[in-house]
Amino acid sequence: MPVEIYMETTPNPASLKFVLPGRMLLANNIAEFTSEAESKSSPLANALFKIPFVNRVFISNNFITISKKDEYEWYEIQDELKDAIRDQIESGQAIVDSNYFEEKEVHTEEDGSIQSKITDLLEKYVKPAIEMDGGYISFKSYDEGVVTVQLQGACSGCPSSMVTLKGGIEGLLKRMIPEVKEVVAEEV
Repeated sequence: MPVEIYMETTPNPASLKFVLPGRMLLANNIAEFTSEAESKSSPLANALFKIPFVNRVFISNNFITISKKDEYEWYEIQDELKDAIRDQIESGQAIVDSNYFEEKEVHTEEDGSIQSKITDLLEKYVKPAIEMDGGYISFKSYDEGVVTVQLQGACSGCPSSMVTLKGGIEGLLKRMIPEVKEVVAEEV
C-alpha cells in the first residue's frame, strides 16, 4: 500500500504538519524528540534527525509535526522530509520502540473532582483544536488554582501559543471551573 503524505501549515512558522491519511502511527499516544540523542528509541525520529535542518520531531496518531531550524525555508526542505518519512514507514520498522512509553512517567490523579473536570475539558474542547494545528496539550498538575499544562509539537516555540494559552485555554477553564485562577505552561 503506497504511503500517502500531505502537508498542513501550523500557526508556528517553524513547524509543518505531515499527515498520513489512513495510517495510525501512534494510537492514543505521543512521542516528542528535541535532539538526535533523544531520538534513539524512534527509528522514524532518528532518521529525520539525520537531516541537518530538523530541530524537533513530534509524532501522534496519524501525523508528524517537524520543526525546522530558522535558516531554512519550507519550500527548500519539505520534499526531502516527505521522502524520509515515506522511506521510514515503508521500511516496516517500529515508529517508536515500546520501551519509550514504559520510561515515561505515568500521571495519577491527585485532586479527583477538579482535576477530572480540567482533564475532561482539555480532552473534549482543547486537545482536538490543538492537534489540528499539529500540536498537543497534556495536563500536568493542579495546585491551589494554578493549572499546569505542557504544550508540544507545533505549540513548542510557537509565537501564538501564549495567546492561545492565556486567551483561550485559561479563559475556558476559568469560566467552566471557578476554582481555576491561572493556566501556565511547563517548559519541555
